Amino acid sequence: MIFVAGVVTEKLTSILTGESGVTATLSAIEDLKGVNTPPLHDPQVIGQNVSPELAEHSSVSKYPLLYVYCTKLLNTLREKFRRFSGEAQMTVEVRVSQDRLDALEARVQLYVDAVIQVLDQNRGDWGDGIFYGGTYEVTYGAVKHGGRNFMQIAKVAFAVDISVN
Repeated sequence: MIFVAGVVTEKLTSILTGESGVTATLSAIEDLKGVNTPPLHDPQVIGQNVSPELAEHSSVSKYPLLYVYCTKLLNTLREKFRRFSGEAQMTVEVRVSQDRLDALEARVQLYVDAVIQVLDQNRGDWGDGIFYGGTYEVTYGAVKHGGRNFMQIAKVAFAVDISVN
């Protein structure tokens, strides 16, 4: 059980950065809607739960950023003789920053749409005893000062079922 959160975070990060991950999905959305967004590269998908203020002071942040982390583990022992049989609450935090307020929220929504589409494409078995059923919840935060001047954060939260020996 000690490594469950880390394994799920790594698995989700690899799905988001994979060949049919957020970058490819974002490109398809851009073509469909006729808009341009800053590209998202693998180093901008980070498996860590860190506040925006702390992240800005400790590293050089190139926006947009996706933070992937586990917020909660629940071992319900559905399968009695497994070491861990329950669920992990996962979050993908989308952080977008720009120097102008214009279209910031629309840009955040595009990145959230890309994350959701990647999750929809990856319903089912993720391997290593991890299963994603397809449900999620999106919450949008208010625009705040930060990053390049203005920053908005949206969170995509969902649960994955886990069964490991």
